Amino acid sequence: MRFDILTLFPGFFDGPVRESIIGRAVANGIIEVKTWNIRDWAPGKHKTTDDAPYGGGPGMVMKVEPIALALEALSNATDAARPVVILPTPQGKPFTHAQAQQLASCERIIFICGRYEGFDERIRGLADAEYSIGDYVLTGGEIPALAMMDAVSRFVPGVLGEPESAHDESFTDGLLEYPHYTRPEDYKGMRVPEVLISGNHGRIALWRREQRIIRTLERRPELLAAAELTPEERRLVERLKGN
Repeated sequence: MRFDILTLFPGFFDGPVRESIIGRAVANGIIEVKTWNIRDWAPGKHKTTDDAPYGGGPGMVMKVEPIALALEALSNATDAARPVVILPTPQGKPFTHAQAQQLASCERIIFICGRYEGFDERIRGLADAEYSIGDYVLTGGEIPALAMMDAVSRFVPGVLGEPESAHDESFTDGLLEYPHYTRPEDYKGMRVPEVLISGNHGRIALWRREQRIIRTLERRPELLAAAELTPEERRLVERLKGN
């Protein structure tokens, strides 16, 4: 899988794409990450990528021409599949676990990273999708692009060491993940739950499932409405709510 990132600050991605799981996947050739400086497609001597907004107002607006030219050049590459173009923006749809899983089936994704006061509205027409990673405003689209790339990459076969890792965690079926413990068994009076050291894998599985339901009810109760629960688990939720 290939990620192309259009940005005014290519160096922002140098560290993240060399480290940890993403770095290992890049080194192993499982995913490819290319960063491109938008200024390389900006016309004129000064390579200007922004200008004052029509109608007045504070700040500068990113111009449409450099991004359009960059997308045209990248999309016409003969050695690559037609990319899905994503525009990170606070106005986009909330980016979810399910969308990350769906995008992992794409061969190529291009992220357009905005900056300054915003971008020319016509840039929206060049994107296939607009996504937000939260109800707040950042200084640019680089952090959201990196977050989405990380979330998508985890579903690409071979990126994670354990194939089941991406499918046994928060949001996979509408529930948050269960609590994890490791050695020591007792740390300053805080003990590992007895069930986890019992060796009874059936009991452990039931405990973990119940803990997922309890944790979701406590922390993200709105998720339970669409969660994949059995009738017995629904009754458990109602009993817990009654308490």
